[in-house]
Amino acid sequence: MPSSDQQAALTLSLEQLTGLSDSHLIMVADSSLQAPVAAAFIQMQQAAAKDGIELAIASGFRSYQRQANIWQRKWQGQLTVNNAAGKAIDVSRLSDGEKLAAILHWSALPGASRHHWGTDLDVYDARPFNNGERQLQLQVSEYQDEQGPCYRLYCWLRQHAADYGFFFPYAEFRGGVAAEPWHLSYAPLAKHYLPALSVDALTRVLQQHPIAGVDFIIPQLASIYEQYISNICEEDAWTATWSGLSSY
Repeated sequence: MPSSDQQAALTLSLEQLTGLSDSHLIMVADSSLQAPVAAAFIQMQQAAAKDGIELAIASGFRSYQRQANIWQRKWQGQLTVNNAAGKAIDVSRLSDGEKLAAILHWSALPGASRHHWGTDLDVYDARPFNNGERQLQLQVSEYQDEQGPCYRLYCWLRQHAADYGFFFPYAEFRGGVAAEPWHLSYAPLAKHYLPALSVDALTRVLQQHPIAGVDFIIPQLASIYEQYISNICEEDAWTATWSGLSSY
């Protein structure tokens, strides 16, 4: 049976679902999460510490406004946009469709980010960064290369995250969002929110809170939803995408 906190959190308002409100969240360190997610994360963090891993949050809740600011700067070429290979591209040379695809590969559409829900977080192992000699980049190589600073954490999470209710929604590239081995989602709650985030709901939010390129984006929302929003790895996808990491 879900806890009382979980029962209360099963339904979010449209404002909470799309990052326009953070009234469903509590503070955890320097991040914001839903209370059941915070409790599960702390338990997982304590377990990781016993294995010598300093599990930390790089990013938790992200508001609509923050996501819109990132989007605006990328759409207008003020912030670097990379291609699928991670190389910077000149968005001024792209059509609106090409620019949209390039941005969505790495950044969520405002209103559609899983980080709005308070169930999703980007994590890292803080130990290799404590001396200040390196800075976290949130790059796949940091997690999946054997010499990467978060490789040991990644192996540990592949083995233990599900025990605490977490899964990797972007465990592998599926033709939409790039693989994100740092991104965890709390399945007991998140699984209820994706079906609630409909194309119609997103359309209303974008009409009321316009972003750069909105007139081009709204007619594309159905295909954006299919390719970039609902196109995630399922809760047990880590077993299918297991890459032979057997120790940490």
